[in-house]
Amino acid sequence: MLGMIKNSLLSTVEAWPYRVLSKAEKEELGYEERECEGGRFAAVEVTGKPFDEASKEGAVKLLKYVGGSNDKGVGMGMTAPVSITAFPAEDGSLQQNVKVSLRIPSQFQADPPCPSDESIKIEERQGMTVYSTQFGGYAKEVDYVNYAAKLKSALGSEAAYCKDFYFCNGYDPPMKPYGRRNENLLHKTGFSRGGCFFSGPPWELLQKMGQLFNLRPFLIGVQRSN
Repeated sequence: MLGMIKNSLLSTVEAWPYRVLSKAEKEELGYEERECEGGRFAAVEVTGKPFDEASKEGAVKLLKYVGGSNDKGVGMGMTAPVSITAFPAEDGSLQQNVKVSLRIPSQFQADPPCPSDESIKIEERQGMTVYSTQFGGYAKEVDYVNYAAKLKSALGSEAAYCKDFYFCNGYDPPMKPYGRRNENLLHKTGFSRGGCFFSGPPWELLQKMGQLFNLRPFLIGVQRSN
């Protein structure tokens, strides 16, 4: 625990690299399209708990990992954001099933230490293009749900993005009271770089989702074969 706190407070925070492709504003909401780099991520799934509780539990596990709870006993430094993959129910609320992720710091991308916690998995992910919007404060489930709805409304029916999940990002430690940064990201579909496993007829989608959860690490881009 001491290593986690020291690593979190004293390390320079490395941001998940991305490139802004375009910016827009609609319905009083600013948003952008960005291209996010791939790489290796530490990820942990938490099920059977409300979103806020599950996301906190997952984040603490990942912070312990980069803080030294690994086979090398090394503090790895910090990256941001902590990214939570959330799955909306039909009524817009979030299901009790999340995946909390943290990009491995650049210094350890080539050879990440093995987590001491076996529930943490190291995943290789392709780059992706997303629609994003940003907001402040201490973000809770209701805030992410609200801004996801606003972003979807601003994008309208012309934009193609995955409806089955979205990302809830938090950049700041709990002790930072002001200037906090949170984001909602929608994964753009129909995008060729690295492939997009959410293209194709519904039965292909279901098949790929089954492979995704049972056989492959989450969110590795799969090039659809024609």
